[in-house]
Amino acid sequence: MTPESPSSTIHLPKGFSFASAAAGIKASGRADLALAAASEQTTAAAMFTRNRVLAAPVQVGREYLTKSQGRLRAVLVNSGNANCATGAAGLSACRRVCQEAGKLLRVKSFEVLPSSTGIIGVPLPEQKILAGLPALVSSLSADEKSAIAFAETILTTDTKRKTSSTQLQFGKSAVSLLGVAKGSGMIHPQLATMLVYIFSDIAATPRELKTLLRDACDESFNCMSVDGDTSTNDTVLLMASGQSGIRLSSAGVRKKFSSALHGICQSLADQIIADGEGVHHVIRLFVEQARSREEALTIARAIAHSLLVKTAWAGSDPNWGRILAAVGRSGIPVDPQRVSIFVGKQLLCKNGAQCPFDEREAHSHLAQAECEVRVLLGRGKSNVRFTTTDLTAEYVRINADYST
Repeated sequence: MTPESPSSTIHLPKGFSFASAAAGIKASGRADLALAAASEQTTAAAMFTRNRVLAAPVQVGREYLTKSQGRLRAVLVNSGNANCATGAAGLSACRRVCQEAGKLLRVKSFEVLPSSTGIIGVPLPEQKILAGLPALVSSLSADEKSAIAFAETILTTDTKRKTSSTQLQFGKSAVSLLGVAKGSGMIHPQLATMLVYIFSDIAATPRELKTLLRDACDESFNCMSVDGDTSTNDTVLLMASGQSGIRLSSAGVRKKFSSALHGICQSLADQIIADGEGVHHVIRLFVEQARSREEALTIARAIAHSLLVKTAWAGSDPNWGRILAAVGRSGIPVDPQRVSIFVGKQLLCKNGAQCPFDEREAHSHLAQAECEVRVLLGRGKSNVRFTTTDLTAEYVRINADYST
């Protein structure tokens, strides 16, 4: 593993401290309130859900990032309650929580970005959060244990924490990146039911961060899907404290940092998919020979969201006809007689028709935890890699019981 490759090792960026606490939002009594505080001059950029039903923290977060001109001092996350579809009361509660956190941190309220995850339509237990803030702020610590606790506190139906970290060397100086995510179900671009926070001690402007973050998201979080449901709370936040003294404005630094950021995002995206609700098989879906990347993405999504395809994958069934049918209804004017489909290294469908293949071998490949499916369109030179999953009875059970 190279020093620039994301790993499970935690490299703590300078200028950040973390804390978590149990505020009583989750019925389980587990930690449900998390805080990451940043040093002065920290810059930030974020990507939010494209769902037209926006949770209060997404609305307030957008407003605060604009008001602060991309300068943040903290991110406050609660799990167990989405604070979505809660009307004016939800927005007011969100702002009051940020205001109180700002007072305790001695920063402006609009320098605190809120995030929430959990059930939709339930009023935010504002008083519980307000009561828990003093202890939360007083427990802030810049150590690995606190960072890991932050990562665990933001989880809902996830079965494991999701982190990715790397360190870049520039002469005698180093830049660290730490990515933390939650996400398991309701996963679909753009973005997914996920919260992602990436902390770095690089020095950068908000505009520089936004450009790099958008590119990284397009190649990772926006190229995955568990169930085709786009959430109301999705947030990907990138913060840069500048404490390393290394500036992003240098072309060499920018290229290296961009590569590392892409690696962090891809690692977190892969971890989210692998921990998808009820997932037994992760599918690496490659759609190739399209006329444009957007065309390839449209077809990949049509395949990834087909219930018939996903249930076939759940049974390790090499039913290539379902994949071909999904391609045909994608809305892209493909010529079926030019489409070929591979499962693993085997060609199952050539030019829109079945060709001889070893069905047992194809079944065996799809029975693995990670499988590869390739669809060749014969239309052009654009390709896309899309990560998706099967759909199992366990997924149905988890989501049938979610609010009860």
